[in-house]
Order: sequence, then C-alpha cells, then structure tokens
Amino acid sequence: MRHFLLLMVAMLLSCCASDGEVKAENKSTNNMNQTMYITIDGVTKSATLVDNAATRELVTRLQEAPVTATLNDNHFEIWGSLGFSLPTSNEQVNAQPGDIVLYSGQYICIFYGSNSYSYTRLGKIDGLTENELKTFLQAGERNISVTLSVSDPTGISQVHADRTSSKAYTLQGTVAQTGHKGIVIQNGKKIIK
Repeated sequence: MRHFLLLMVAMLLSCCASDGEVKAENKSTNNMNQTMYITIDGVTKSATLVDNAATRELVTRLQEAPVTATLNDNHFEIWGSLGFSLPTSNEQVNAQPGDIVLYSGQYICIFYGSNSYSYTRLGKIDGLTENELKTFLQAGERNISVTLSVSDPTGISQVHADRTSSKAYTLQGTVAQTGHKGIVIQNGKKIIK
C-alpha cells in the first residue's frame, strides 16, 4: 500500500510539473518578436519590439493605421508625443544607441546616444551603428516627422535574384557581346574572359 501511495504522489507531482512546464512554454511562446518599421524622410528601418503591455497596445494601434509623430533632438535622442498614452512598466534603463523607450506614458524616445532614466522599454532599431543612427534620426534637427508602422511601407518583403539569366554584363553595365574579352558579370559572379 505504501508503494502505491508513493507511486500516486510521484505521478501527481509529475503531472503538476508537466502542467507547469506547459504553462511556462506557452508563456515563452507569447514573447513578442514583433517588427516595427520607422520611416523618416522616406528612409525606413526596422526595430524589434520587446513584449510588454505598452508594445502590445502600440502594435494594436499600428495594425489599425500607421502613427506619425513630430520629434525633436535632445542631444542624445529624438523624442516627442505619440498623441496618445500607453501603459507603463517603468524601470531604471541605461538606454543605448538604437533603444526605443516610452517616457511618461505618452512620449517616445529613440536614442542615438545614451542616457539613464526610468523608462518603459519598447524595443531597439536593428543593425545600425551610432553614426548611422545619428544620420537616420536626423540628430540635431527639429520637427522630425517620424512614422511608425507594423507593415513594411515599401511593400517589398524579400528580394530574390533571377538565376535563369545567363547573360554576361560588362563592368559598364552593358550586355557583353559574344567574344568580349575582359571582366564580365554573369549570374552574380565575376568572370575573366
């Protein structure tokens, strides 16, 4: 009887652990890996959002329509009002170049420098150096029109090379004639003829 009770307790604990693992797994699959697009002066860059109440509400708004805000430089960031409030989960943040945060529930800050303050994290611009960020964010300017969206405004999701062409091109970009001597580009490769 004792072995039976021990077996039942072990099975019960195993079931509870499995249930907890499933719940933890479901929670981790709910982590946001949402991309937001930032367009300034016709140039669009992507940013990866973190998962919190502010970003979930922001994404919901952006799915309805892109949001355009006028931001101004503050010597290490561009910032301004979104025109609406988002939920906050402020924490002490050491913001670095590329970080996107929410300040006081309604102001978006996009960093090209660094600063430490109590913010709600929103995300980070993907793959730009500090100098590229300064250029993209128009550091030092005022009244910067910034559009946020969740769909790529170019409408281009991927570019694929046409590998069916066997034409060769000269370095000047013209079609290489039969018998051409020199360097040509064919199917994306340099060839010396």
